[in-house]
Amino acid sequence: MTDFGELPLRADNRSTPCCVDTARLGQYIGSMTMPTAPLDAALIDRFTAIVGQSNALSQDEAGATYLTEPRDLFPGKSALVLRPGSVDEVSAIVRLASETRTPIVPQGGNTGLVGGQQPRSEGEVLVNLSRLDQIREIDPVGRTITVDAGCVLQRVQEAADEAGLFFPLSLGAQGSCQIGGNLSSNAGGTGVLAYGNSRDLCLGIEAVLPSGEIIHGLRRLKKDNRGYDLRNLLIGAEGTLGIITGAVLKLFPKPKGKEIAFVGLSSVENALKLLSIAEGHAGASLTAFEFLPLIGMRFTLKHTEGARDPMDAEYPWYVLVEISSQRSAEEAGATLEALLTEAFEAGLVEDAAIAQSEAQAANFWRMREEMSWAQKPEGGSIKHDVSVPVASVPEFLRRADEAVLAAIPDARIVAFGHLGDGNVHYNISQPVGADKAAFLARWHEIGAIVHGIVAEMEGSFSAEHGIGVLKAEELRRSKAGPEYEAMRAIKTSLDPFGILNPGKLIQI
Repeated sequence: MTDFGELPLRADNRSTPCCVDTARLGQYIGSMTMPTAPLDAALIDRFTAIVGQSNALSQDEAGATYLTEPRDLFPGKSALVLRPGSVDEVSAIVRLASETRTPIVPQGGNTGLVGGQQPRSEGEVLVNLSRLDQIREIDPVGRTITVDAGCVLQRVQEAADEAGLFFPLSLGAQGSCQIGGNLSSNAGGTGVLAYGNSRDLCLGIEAVLPSGEIIHGLRRLKKDNRGYDLRNLLIGAEGTLGIITGAVLKLFPKPKGKEIAFVGLSSVENALKLLSIAEGHAGASLTAFEFLPLIGMRFTLKHTEGARDPMDAEYPWYVLVEISSQRSAEEAGATLEALLTEAFEAGLVEDAAIAQSEAQAANFWRMREEMSWAQKPEGGSIKHDVSVPVASVPEFLRRADEAVLAAIPDARIVAFGHLGDGNVHYNISQPVGADKAAFLARWHEIGAIVHGIVAEMEGSFSAEHGIGVLKAEELRRSKAGPEYEAMRAIKTSLDPFGILNPGKLIQI
């Protein structure tokens, strides 16, 4: 079965569908689509009765809002989209699905990039959780917030801020992605270095199992060693083991001071040494350490309105360093100054700019956040979301660059990401003047090269974006043997009829 790795969102700045080898992609998607018997009118009526007519949509009524995902690669098909308004309604839907062996696809904010939230047959029922959007409780003493799965991430951040606390999960899609989806995909983002992935930010889970039974696990305990941790089993399962309907999330004291620097370096090796110095000085106060290449900086400055170069000269590599202090801005500033002084004295840093205002700090972050979009006007882009051990990032870049350039000599490699946790967004822009379709037709070939190197270095081909349908076959290959069979056994034990998100993540 063909693996297309990560396929590009758009060919031109966020508007037009990208140009891929559609014939091969269609064959690939088709091979993963399991025929499902269509829903009969009587069954549709039974499902509709659970949520009410106004919250049961036909395929035409659902339209792009529910059935088109961000990359336009997995066209959604569903004769029925349900919008439950309570946990009991979710439970009733799943009970009926279990009784009638009807496949169910859970969906949150529909921002996923690997097709995990899209139904692939008119016989599958899409269950969108957007109406479950309440903040149930904030505990300022225990520093927790209990929310419905349909709460938008940004709203959780804002509620924490209003309570004088801080929720650190931060993603580009935070204005539309939902907590249930964040947990189901174990979302990462820019705060992983200091605070961990979504799994590390969750204390308790409420979920509906494939039987329709409800797990009432909204506990605020920091210690609970009573057997298997079903919470962690459901987090990252992409809706294949249960539908998350609520969560208890950790909150943190709001930093009293934050300082950000943009640093120019001659090599990734020096960036790694700078990371070690930064960790030595800042410890847990090092809340971001992002690396960017010169070519990515040029793309961002060229294609992002209002973007300004933080540096007076160009350097092969850049690092964005953020220090947060629970005491004061002065402490954060002193820590940043001390680590940069040591790095300069060691000859690791060529130049550095420290943000002197909130506007400057926002511009520093903008250079990082717009780098993905800035590649689109340059033509086709073959993308990879990989991770390797932190110490191995320079070796991975060297080996991957050599192999990719041997295959496509004039390719423009834009590798950037979260150096502190080993996550590299290894993107390859087409050669100047190349035919976009011909370039993108080599996706599988180049993906096999890059992922092969990642595998040799005991890394992962999916660091942040999940598995979904796009990477399910590669997951099966990469974990073949006892590990994959154990995952299959868990799936079949909890979901013996295979009704929850069939064909996603685990193939049974």
